[in-house]
Amino acid sequence: MNNLKKVGLTALAGALATVSVNAADLSVTGTASINLAQGEGVDSGNGFTMGDSIVFSASQELDNGMTVTFNQTIDAGITDVGGLTVDMGDNGVFTFCGFDCSSVLGSKDDTTPTVGEEAWGDVSGATAALGGAASNDMMTYSHSSLIDGLTLSVAYVPSDLAAEEESSFDYGAEYTTEGGLTVGVALGENNADADASIDGQILYGSMVLADAFTIGATVSEHDSETADADVDFQAYGVSFAASEELSLSVNVSSHDYEDATLLDQDAIGVSVAYVMGSMTFTANHNSVDNIAGAGGDDRSGYNLNLAFAF
Repeated sequence: MNNLKKVGLTALAGALATVSVNAADLSVTGTASINLAQGEGVDSGNGFTMGDSIVFSASQELDNGMTVTFNQTIDAGITDVGGLTVDMGDNGVFTFCGFDCSSVLGSKDDTTPTVGEEAWGDVSGATAALGGAASNDMMTYSHSSLIDGLTLSVAYVPSDLAAEEESSFDYGAEYTTEGGLTVGVALGENNADADASIDGQILYGSMVLADAFTIGATVSEHDSETADADVDFQAYGVSFAASEELSLSVNVSSHDYEDATLLDQDAIGVSVAYVMGSMTFTANHNSVDNIAGAGGDDRSGYNLNLAFAF
């Protein structure tokens, strides 16, 4: 009986040792915020909202040197599946995004520096910057080991017969120098609309000046199979870090529609941000002329946000 007990305890110790070796690194982070948004030309009602999210992350280094990370977010009481990332070191990073994913084009839709919102944001009905396919269950891959400062990226969305007849695919390249200059390009095809695919192209760049100013521009095109549906987009911005705590930015943007019945949508926005420890206060005011190309439909909106990180 004693020998059996010893065997049992030895086996249990071995099992616990195995669990200890394979135990993942776990972390929990969160944010909570109070937000006030109001706009001209729309009934905003009670403009106060609360933001809250908790992010659970588990990371494990495999025997082959790769690191696998899984993130899951609880946002406003709803469980959102984040993504599974496999960091393969010099061979790149693969991510399977399960929810609220953004393609290469989508992640670079408006790269102009801002401490708050883009110029077209927070205004009801305004046309947003030109992005790419947005979908759940998206696959992305990036590689940054070929040349110092160069990152290559691709994104793939499988076809869905209920929504899109063909898969969507885009790709991009970004180069950053030690002097603070970043330039990039993103290209691809968005087939989220089963009736008409859209070819997208984005050129962007930014530069840090005197360690305090950052200037940037984004120029993009959407070429649609639908007649008179092409759109061109230009955006420019500058941000200024007045101190470690206080930053300001100014952004402008314009949408040029192929449809001759639509006027250019022009927008301008001013933002300010103040950081004190784990607390961040941001405020912005945006004005947009010719909302979505409608002449004479001019609106403005503002947003105040007080956020705490945990």
